[in-house]
Amino acid sequence: MKSIMIVGTTSHAGKSTIAAAICRILAKRGWRVAPFKGQNMALNAYVTVNGGEIGYAQAVQAWAAGVAPMVEMNPILLKPQGDMSSQVILKGKAVGRVNAADYYEQFFQLGWQAIEESLRHLSAEFDMIVCEGAGSPAEINLKHRDLANMRIAKYLNAPTLLVVDIDRGGAFAHVVGTLELLEPEERSLVRGIIINKFRGQRSILEPGIKWLEERTGIPVIGVIPWLDHSFPAEDSLDLFERKPSRAKGELNIVVIRLPRISNFTDFDPLESEPCIGLRYLSPKHELGHPDAVILPGTKTTIADLLVLHKTGMAKSIQNYAAAGGTVLGICGGFQILGQQLADPEGLEGEAGRYPGLGLLPIRTAITMHKVARQRQVISNFPQSGLPVSGYEIHQGRSRLVELPPAQANDYQPLFDDTGLGMVDSSQSIWGTYLHGIFDNGPWRRAWLNRLRQQRGLKSLPTGISNYREQREAMLDSLAGMVETHLDLSSVLSP
Repeated sequence: MKSIMIVGTTSHAGKSTIAAAICRILAKRGWRVAPFKGQNMALNAYVTVNGGEIGYAQAVQAWAAGVAPMVEMNPILLKPQGDMSSQVILKGKAVGRVNAADYYEQFFQLGWQAIEESLRHLSAEFDMIVCEGAGSPAEINLKHRDLANMRIAKYLNAPTLLVVDIDRGGAFAHVVGTLELLEPEERSLVRGIIINKFRGQRSILEPGIKWLEERTGIPVIGVIPWLDHSFPAEDSLDLFERKPSRAKGELNIVVIRLPRISNFTDFDPLESEPCIGLRYLSPKHELGHPDAVILPGTKTTIADLLVLHKTGMAKSIQNYAAAGGTVLGICGGFQILGQQLADPEGLEGEAGRYPGLGLLPIRTAITMHKVARQRQVISNFPQSGLPVSGYEIHQGRSRLVELPPAQANDYQPLFDDTGLGMVDSSQSIWGTYLHGIFDNGPWRRAWLNRLRQQRGLKSLPTGISNYREQREAMLDSLAGMVETHLDLSSVLSP
């Protein structure tokens, strides 16, 4: 099977971005391309059309390749839960929760079987598989059980590209050290080095490139300049490295950076709006007076709720809402806005019942069964009749609390599916299970226009395309930039 493997000297060397760019480059050259990552540890997930979970980065890479995301593109997804354990997603389905120490004993053979099955499936359907590794391929204590890097490269006999982040410093040592720690049969697969995130004049770097090629015998096939956007997002560490796209805007929106925040890719469309200053705020910091506060998804809803209470952020949000502020909760954030969260079986940790923020009349129970599905609905608010698409990923079941007759009309369903979200009568408190809601351009603009009206600002046009068209333009731009600085001939030749 024709394939390319992309590994990095460190985490966040830029493997995901390079892989996405190569998928788009090859697709535009006429190849039918599939991305692949054998094992991914991330809290940013996407739901395929068949209801399977994969890492969001592999979904972006699939879009870059012009194909629909499939579970075979990321057969193992580990979603950390914050207590040295992770939920294991195998070929799209949650199969259990396991401690780090027990993971490989319980799942190594099953994992490798899923990887082999997935690669056979992809090779039958595609011309080229663009594989992404994880972390470093040279972690000595992990190599014997590594399911993401050189084991896959050897299985595929894949020409391998080694990516190094020069912006961090120590790039030459990282490359030489990584190659020294690979086994001879692994090193023989490395056909090219990519120096990523370079700032400055190429001529200044040339002596180092010449030395590196002479020292390793491997050509430097690309020097990729620093790209201002962080795309595609890989996991929550990426969030800590992001800088605000703009300090302030006509509208200032705060996303609470929960300890186990998940799917913060939900907010990429907001960052693309020129009028918005978007800020991720630690629960330990002062809330201030933004135009809106968003509680995002989280892998451990109750644990993050307790952090909000402990830090005083819960009270700050309640006071903000009481003063008329706009609050939106998505998925776990929606659950947190309710009256109570219960975990009767201790699926997230300690069994018990916990008070929510009390801003929406729902109670949520964490259950064993996980909901993961794509959705297409019609909005009731902030504008009726808008088609809205997205996806659900949650283990909680929320039910409406019975309200006194006088309050019966204080809350309304957000969509034609009444279980997918709600809004209060003042349109200040919003909650939904729908990830990707801001991807819907007309809905996003209608929601932002309500905030703009409160500020006395002119409304924005709502007749706009969805975010996927902007994403396509970004992928084209990314691929164009990378292709200018990358020579793939050595890995594409027979």
